[in-house]
Amino acid sequence: MMTLTRLGQIKKGTNMNQPKAFRKKPVSIMAIIWTGDNFDAVKAFAGDHAHLKDGQLIIGTLEDGDGEVKAEHVATVGDYVIRGVEGEFYFCKPHIFLKTYEEDV
Repeated sequence: MMTLTRLGQIKKGTNMNQPKAFRKKPVSIMAIIWTGDNFDAVKAFAGDHAHLKDGQLIIGTLEDGDGEVKAEHVATVGDYVIRGVEGEFYFCKPHIFLKTYEEDV
């Protein structure tokens, strides 16, 4: 039996009818911390994906589709702004970021 997902092909014989454990592949990402006063640096990093609205940082994400911000993804001071492996941008809470990533030197 071969099961296909939208992410690609899963190993032949894998039964995906029940939850399975998965481990993240080691990939490098780029990130910057939103401090509340470093919009110029965030804008330089995220380009047109980053906007300020009433003093809040808004990032357009993959969920927005064509690049037009359709939902307001608002960062909290201390959140990491991440550029993912497909060039997409999203936020991550500090406690999750620190459990998931380490500096790539």
